Amino acid sequence: MRDLNWRKSSRSGPSTNCVEVAADVETVAVRDSKKPEGARLAVSPASWTAFLTELKTGRFDV
Repeated sequence: MRDLNWRKSSRSGPSTNCVEVAADVETVAVRDSKKPEGARLAVSPASWTAFLTELKTGRFDV
């Protein structure tokens, strides 16, 4: 994967372990903030948008 500009949620504190996201026109990548050199999930921008839409509707709420 190319060099990407990774970012954490604005709701994450400075010492909070969370996921980081980076995007370009072809890919949205997700990684664990504790292991930035570890595994990454890469999805299409359309898939990421669909996931966020479902997330915002509460579909994944427990």
